[in-house]
Amino acid sequence: MRRRSAILLATTLMCLPPMARGGHELPVYPSYYPHEIAISSAAPQQAIELLRAGKLHAYVGRGVRFPDNPTATIGSVESLGSFVVIRLNANAALAKAPASACAAMRALLRSMADRAGELILHPYPVTPYHGDYLYHADLAAAARVRLLGEADAAARVGQALRVKSDTPLARSLIRPEWLSADGRWDAAIEEIDARDLLSSAALMTNAWLAPRALRSGWFHAYRLLADALDDATAQREIRADFERLDHARYDTGVERINLERDLVKALTTGCRAVVAGYTVKREYFNAEFSAGVENIGYDTLTGLASPMFLRTVKLKDFPWNGWLQLGIGSRPDAAWNPIAGFSDPFGRLMWFAIADPAVIPAPYDSGWMLNRFSEVQAMPQPP
Repeated sequence: MRRRSAILLATTLMCLPPMARGGHELPVYPSYYPHEIAISSAAPQQAIELLRAGKLHAYVGRGVRFPDNPTATIGSVESLGSFVVIRLNANAALAKAPASACAAMRALLRSMADRAGELILHPYPVTPYHGDYLYHADLAAAARVRLLGEADAAARVGQALRVKSDTPLARSLIRPEWLSADGRWDAAIEEIDARDLLSSAALMTNAWLAPRALRSGWFHAYRLLADALDDATAQREIRADFERLDHARYDTGVERINLERDLVKALTTGCRAVVAGYTVKREYFNAEFSAGVENIGYDTLTGLASPMFLRTVKLKDFPWNGWLQLGIGSRPDAAWNPIAGFSDPFGRLMWFAIADPAVIPAPYDSGWMLNRFSEVQAMPQPP
């Protein structure tokens, strides 16, 4: 009888489910994808209210400014915002001779130094936000010394300057008496959005992003300054260096770095056009638990408008995916196709979400990283 009871008890225990213990999910999931992404247009003030209310996970783009310090539930990331470029009028008398052109440029830069505000004065086109900046750090320091010297000559030339500007930031950097009011101008101050500079040169398909040098500082310097050259010989030499870099016609990494330095040095030798500095873009996201997001990767050049952001951001209240709510500052206005469209902020962000390129921009470097394949070394099989 006892043996029968023991057999019955053992049989019953075997039929019961095994004991399970609950635990916490891991906080980081590489290659995380939300199963639904909503991208909506929102004015900056509206975005602030939505972020504070927990109805928006992140705002992709510029323009959001909290009137006071945001609470601990609002996080932010910083990336390159814009370049501020000074261009001299080729028809102006002071632009005819190199000495007077450089004196005028120094006068403008010294004025900007006194009124910098949001501008970080950096008279060199490769910034610390570029992954290849260390290759140019000594050239950037030399350019600062060259263009911010000779205060007396700069002050004399500055008395007669007429300047036109196209943005509120540009106008705030110049003495009010210098601003042109009659259409005549000696110099123009432009603010060029870093994201627009990249996107206007980019080609996106479902397999790749191009060109290869899209994220390099020398490539941005070429796009910013090449059209200011008026010497035919210098134009040919710079174009030849550009083609060598663009088509990887070099043998070693040292040769490549020297080519990059030589190209930017040639672009910044004169004073007809100078990158005066740059601004920093700050983008905000909801970090509240559990309505916010975490594990955010972003790009130092484009911020949250990057494939890395959408492949890493994770909703705190979902272990694997969820409903990601994003805001942008403009309405969709481009065609929706990968050949002629996806060229506005909404289209690019959507294409980052639905495309699956083999390589994507590395978040803190000038290069690229593998996305959906790996470089695997074959291992010899044992005999």
